[in-house]
Amino acid sequence: MTGTERVFWWDTVTMPTAAPEPPGGKVDVAVIGSGITGLAAARTLAKQGATVAVLEAQTLGWGASSRNGGMVLTGLRLGVDTLLARYGRERARRLFAASLDAIDTLEQLIDEERIECDFARTGHLEVASKPAHFAHFAQVAELSAREFDHPVRPVAPAELRSEIGSARYCGGIVDEMSAGINPARYVAGLARAAQRAGAVLYDHTPVEQIEPAGAAFRIITGRGVLQAGNVFVATGGYTGRVTPALQKKVFPVGSHIIVTEPLTAALAHELSPRNRMMFDSKNFLYYFRLTPDRRLLFGGRAAYAPETPATVGERTAVSRRGLVEVYPQLRDAAIDYTWGGAVDVSFDRMPHAGQLGGLYYALGYAGHGVALATYLGGIMAERICGQTVDNPFATLPFPGAPLGLYNGRPWFLPLVERWYRFVDRLPG
Repeated sequence: MTGTERVFWWDTVTMPTAAPEPPGGKVDVAVIGSGITGLAAARTLAKQGATVAVLEAQTLGWGASSRNGGMVLTGLRLGVDTLLARYGRERARRLFAASLDAIDTLEQLIDEERIECDFARTGHLEVASKPAHFAHFAQVAELSAREFDHPVRPVAPAELRSEIGSARYCGGIVDEMSAGINPARYVAGLARAAQRAGAVLYDHTPVEQIEPAGAAFRIITGRGVLQAGNVFVATGGYTGRVTPALQKKVFPVGSHIIVTEPLTAALAHELSPRNRMMFDSKNFLYYFRLTPDRRLLFGGRAAYAPETPATVGERTAVSRRGLVEVYPQLRDAAIDYTWGGAVDVSFDRMPHAGQLGGLYYALGYAGHGVALATYLGGIMAERICGQTVDNPFATLPFPGAPLGLYNGRPWFLPLVERWYRFVDRLPG
């Protein structure tokens, strides 16, 4: 397979049916985007008694929410040392604790709604691409235990074979609290939970304009117009011109995934003896894991620019080379699935959730969105309903591009890509 997109997770699930009628009338809250953030918010809002319309430009859950790698990771995109240096001890501890609470929130929701999505706390393994990276892991382990009361375990190079069947890396670090999930099944279950609570979900309903209408909003979509008392923006890596103030604060970064044919039990165990969620320490990183049916899912930044139909073949080839680099034993394995998409990244690489220009929002997960989107979607829904919430991300400064040099077209991504490729090639 080289040039036709096919998403593995989508072949494992049937999404719920959206409302057939066009949107109209009045609702308490309009949610833009039917990914994890939007659906988690819709569920909580409806349970609080609000009338809710979820507006999705594509099919339900179409974006990164249903086609990511299925990794539910502790922490944030920034490492613990950077969190401490940038935000200080008290705020860094609150931010890190929120990432752990987010996984607990996700697990509790799955249990409450009885969502069958292969959630399992198998832990994650970060592998060191350079000896210097492994030396840094010792500092990470010490800081994580001392400052965040969160134990992680370095794995020496000589012991790494107990964790991964690859000779490519220079050691690793294990966090037992992370988990794996089938993201499409989770999104489908979350959508059904939102519908049961009373939210109405509309697909193929792109929002074209949001207009203030007194104390409310008039929302013009491709299928109709509705009035909403509040608007919650949950558009992630697909945030666009409809919300220009938010579009200037996040940018889409491409990610590509391939999935092999099913592997033998012996080979699957060789590749990942403990069934971890795995990723490496490069800037241009690889991430990989076994699927429940013993395939190897392998993803990464095949390029920083978001994918287009014309780039699928090229990026599949790039991903295939990376797969063989890490796992030479998969040189002859067939690739059954290949697809790409965009993740949302803020200029400080942190999630943000709050209110801007009268609109509520939560976005900027930078690849850590499965649990955090669930958590922040629920928190923001409670805030919209007037509750006092503890949201450590609300008070973070939310910067745009330096000198304002970004208007929604990420012209700088090729430059960032070249720089990171250069840095990754340096010895260390």
